[in-house]
Amino acid sequence: MNKLKKQRQIKDQIASGFIWLSAAITVGFLFWIIWYILSNGMQHVSWSFITDNYTRTGEEHGIFPMIVSTLYMVLASIAVAAPLGIMTAIYLTEYAKVGSKLVKAIRFCTESLAGIPSIIFGLFGMTFFVGILGLGFSILSGALTLSILILPVIIRTTEEALMAVPQTFREGSYGLGASKIYTIWRLILPSAMPGILTSVILSIGRVIGESAPVFLTAGMVARIPDSLLDSGRTLTVHLYKLTTELFTIDEWNQAYGTATVLIVLVLVINTLTKLLARKINKASY
Repeated sequence: MNKLKKQRQIKDQIASGFIWLSAAITVGFLFWIIWYILSNGMQHVSWSFITDNYTRTGEEHGIFPMIVSTLYMVLASIAVAAPLGIMTAIYLTEYAKVGSKLVKAIRFCTESLAGIPSIIFGLFGMTFFVGILGLGFSILSGALTLSILILPVIIRTTEEALMAVPQTFREGSYGLGASKIYTIWRLILPSAMPGILTSVILSIGRVIGESAPVFLTAGMVARIPDSLLDSGRTLTVHLYKLTTELFTIDEWNQAYGTATVLIVLVLVINTLTKLLARKINKASY
């Protein structure tokens, strides 16, 4: 009996070792990438690099127009995709019948969207939003395209967050005479808000990191867009443009500097959203 117990303990220790090793490798890759980019790029980042305009022939080589275009793209994409994704998840978890054909069809469509390569979304956006709807190469065309691309992430993550809310919350609310919509709005959504914000964080990272759908729909004009109907170049597209050239040491430096600003921007947005989620989570209890 002691021998069998000892064998089980050894197996548990081996399994735990593999788990910790896998986690350490994952975290190690993250820190290695961040360290590599920051160590090569921080020396090329300055206040003028962040705030100046970008020109090919002049003295300025700043990335301020790309930062503005990236923020426009993120805000517009989330503004379109978040309400649609959250409402779809509410329908799937709170209103639709479990196992119905409609639910299966919606989930099949979201899973299919998640598996489509991003370049296909870019071709669709260029054909439909840029061409058929006549929006042209603009921030709006890019945002509408990216909103379709991130919908599966928001729907699936929000759906899991809503299903994680205990059923007793709903039963207690209905027992007190509250309506379904009141229960969802005042009880279910606040309880699931941390998970919903997680879906927004993942979507923001996806929007910032995409390049192919963006330059096929929003263009590559390196200037500050006056409105959502103007063309613009995001940080990722700018980095792609630099890395396809890289003829001079200055372009190498700009590429590393842009990558550094991009990583810092993603980390700042994720941190702020996490703090907001924690604050909302505390306020809901």
